[in-house]
Amino acid sequence: MASDKTPRPVERTDGKKVTLASSASQDANARGGFTVRKKFGGTESQIRSALTLYKWCAWISGTFLLLLVAEMISRYIFGYDLMAGATNAATGENVALGWLNRETGNLTGGINISTWILIVHGWFYVIYLLSCLRLWLLMRWGIAQLIVMALGGVVPFLSFIVEKKIHRETLSLVEANPQALKRY
Repeated sequence: MASDKTPRPVERTDGKKVTLASSASQDANARGGFTVRKKFGGTESQIRSALTLYKWCAWISGTFLLLLVAEMISRYIFGYDLMAGATNAATGENVALGWLNRETGNLTGGINISTWILIVHGWFYVIYLLSCLRLWLLMRWGIAQLIVMALGGVVPFLSFIVEKKIHRETLSLVEANPQALKRY
């Protein structure tokens, strides 16, 4: 009876021996003798700061993606670009913000805001991917999680949905596994 209550040493696949409690051994036997131990790649503050960066990047990238979709509809379906500081070609008066008809060229000069939406989204998507990679590395998730997070920047509305799920899951994992955090 005394042997049932004492922890027994178990050899892991990497050769290290660990001692399991009797309650853990039942759970380990259910998984073929292995115990699952969650380990994070950073401290709690590193994970929380990566999560905050990811959250901001997801919202900004998602917003610019929606602007990009509206710009693509405007450009390729209706044939208009949004211009700022242009001049009306027919009358010569200044137009602070107006629509450039791509067929008639009714506005000249100015800044093409539609093109800037493309550029800003493209560069911010790179920053978004880096924030996804940082959080993914710290949490030590599978590759499928990284792919889903990356798709959030190219599928409209997905970044908002994925961000909410990732935020909730990350916080719950950090709170459920305080022993898994690195301590320096």
